[in-house]
Amino acid sequence: MKGNINVSVENIFPLIKKFLYSDHEIFLRELISNATDATLKLKHLASIGEAKVEYGNPKIEVKIDKENKKLHIIDQGLGMTAEEVEKYINQVAFSGAEEFLEKYKDSAKDSGIIGHFGLGFYSAFMVAEKVEIISKSYKDEPAVHWICDGSPEFTLEETTAKTDRGTEIILHIAEDSLEFLEENKIRELLTKYNKFMPVPIKFGTKTETLPLPEDAAEDAVAETVEVDNIVNNPTPAWTKAPNELKDEDYKAFYHELYPMQFEEPLFNIHLNVDYPFNLTGILYFPKLSNNLNIEKDKIQLYQNQVFVTDEVKGIVPDFLMLLRGVIDSPDIPLNVSRSYLQADGAVKKISSYITKKVADKMVSLINENREDYDKKWNDIKIVIEYGMISEEKFFEKSDKFALYPTTDGKYFLWNELEEKIKPVQTDKDGNLVILYATNADEQHSYIQSAKDKGYEVLILDSPIVPHLIQKLETSKEKISFARVDADHINNLIKKDEPAISKLNETEKESLKKNVEESINDTKFTVQLEDLDSNDAPFTITQPEFMRRMKDMQATGGGGMFGMGGFPEMYNLVVNSNSEFASKILATENAEEKNAQIKHALDLAKLSQNLLKGKELTEFIQRSYKQLEK
Repeated sequence: MKGNINVSVENIFPLIKKFLYSDHEIFLRELISNATDATLKLKHLASIGEAKVEYGNPKIEVKIDKENKKLHIIDQGLGMTAEEVEKYINQVAFSGAEEFLEKYKDSAKDSGIIGHFGLGFYSAFMVAEKVEIISKSYKDEPAVHWICDGSPEFTLEETTAKTDRGTEIILHIAEDSLEFLEENKIRELLTKYNKFMPVPIKFGTKTETLPLPEDAAEDAVAETVEVDNIVNNPTPAWTKAPNELKDEDYKAFYHELYPMQFEEPLFNIHLNVDYPFNLTGILYFPKLSNNLNIEKDKIQLYQNQVFVTDEVKGIVPDFLMLLRGVIDSPDIPLNVSRSYLQADGAVKKISSYITKKVADKMVSLINENREDYDKKWNDIKIVIEYGMISEEKFFEKSDKFALYPTTDGKYFLWNELEEKIKPVQTDKDGNLVILYATNADEQHSYIQSAKDKGYEVLILDSPIVPHLIQKLETSKEKISFARVDADHINNLIKKDEPAISKLNETEKESLKKNVEESINDTKFTVQLEDLDSNDAPFTITQPEFMRRMKDMQATGGGGMFGMGGFPEMYNLVVNSNSEFASKILATENAEEKNAQIKHALDLAKLSQNLLKGKELTEFIQRSYKQLEK
């Protein structure tokens, strides 16, 4: 029989090549997907008694015939009768090529799923100048042979060449696609797209050594046998029930997904939902500290065990993009070439389900083994903190699993922290002030001052801390955060304690004027405080609001101030009760007074890591000269 494929314009194949599939290599994924469908359909029909055949252990075989420039994909599935070839192959399943062309001319990202258009098979014409199908149905009907050279003309006739059930597709590879006759290229594609397909895929053979019997002679040589080289794992971990898997199974699967990852994941989350959509998968928390593989090893998206993409933005909430693993859902709407995600309600539901599942997992982990969770906190905190500021539902649950570590290495949940610090860190207006440091070494002297008063100091050092703090302050009542160097410790948590002053108002005015004139630097605002006489004479602080805005701008988003850079602004807190303050007032020589004030300022700068470059060199030289006196 000869005939024409039922499309209403002649040049459908160039259209397929040009518009439908930007990525030519996916032809193999599509043809193996079809072979898998045909095999699994047969399994179903055999199980319900509709196909009176022995299902056996079917496989799919990919064979290269380099000499004749042919690539074969052979399955042992349902097979097709002449009538079915006519229906499924010739009647391309859409109403007309013009309509199709209109739809896809500008972008291949508007609608539907492969299979929906019956176009998966036609991706073969991206790499082949001629395609043959030889198929024998499981029904008692003759085998058929279909040939098409990419024009709308085809031939279809009965054949006796095939006697066993299934379908063989033969691609006559075009001159511009000869790379698809290279063994390495085909192996690479099978590994990329078909690594976890549910039917075994054979690609060549391999030699296996048989074990020697226990009573073998010492010089006995083990026998070798040629066996099928099966390139896929048809039952990957995510297709199994969580109760079938042990911890080592999850770890082994992680290394199967990412063969170049040598570190173990911290823990995993097994996803399994069948309503209101189908979704399975396993997500892993990798060790994120100093990790350079964030871009390379991403979460992989599968559709019925067929790899689709590792660009999962939209399906996985942003904050979980740092995780690794697999998500498999037949319900994720993709365009015809499966290369674009359709934005719709199902995707949002999937994203919020994954968020909820991660939150639930965190709660169970901290409840199961608090000590272990505390140890892992620093490796996972960036993901959790990012989730708290970006996903409201996640934030609402976070009190049960977000930790707040102190500079002493203790880890508190929010309610534990409140309980611990409320008695001493509540100010005179009833506000709970939470002190924190971002760098325990650089802010050491300030931390020490806070500890001397019996205060706890948190260590919050991830880059998104300013945003996290703002989120907590706006969500919880009567709390505020203050970095330990934002002001003198007495001012950070104001108490109703009367200040005792050594100096009178005139002396204070004079002291302030002396300091301002000596410093003569607009970066510093001088403020006098009646502090303990043992406290440092000068302390440099950076107002919390200004510094936080600056930090926010550095991590993106400085609110309405996001336009320009923030000026460096500091307070210089002068302890008017210190011996040094009295000494300055008593020194009559202006030059000497000036030198003392500058030296004290340098010491204060040194403690804040602000003394650098020329100023630091001069300070060191000056200090050595002091030793010589």
